[in-house]
Amino acid sequence: MPEPPGAVLFFDGGCGLCHKSVSVLIRLDRKGVLTFAPLGGELFGRRVDPAAQAGLPDSLVLSTPDGALHIRSAAVLRALQAIGGFWAFAAALGRLLPTPLRDRLYDAIARGRHRWWKKPETACPLMPPELRGRFRD
Repeated sequence: MPEPPGAVLFFDGGCGLCHKSVSVLIRLDRKGVLTFAPLGGELFGRRVDPAAQAGLPDSLVLSTPDGALHIRSAAVLRALQAIGGFWAFAAALGRLLPTPLRDRLYDAIARGRHRWWKKPETACPLMPPELRGRFRD
């Protein structure tokens, strides 16, 4: 399968919150600018250098076409910015908060995610057929 041309949001395939987040983002992304793939999948292995993989926290990871990696709150804000419209404005507002504060909030939610959201049965959220092409392994 060819390399996706745009940004790829890598997510924890065993996390219920990640599944919900991906489901919401894919529906908001009407232009189809984002591709989604599980952390540790084949695309992750091809697109993210092994040395960089080892240093990544258990987090959403957004890989941009220029090879940059964004994690935690920066990944969420970059994904919203890529979607555009109102969501780009929401991302700009989110950036008004200092990164350490945003990431502390992100990490607090991440610590409780396995208790608060049920573990998904599959690595990729179930999507209608017309959206399934936006997922890679």
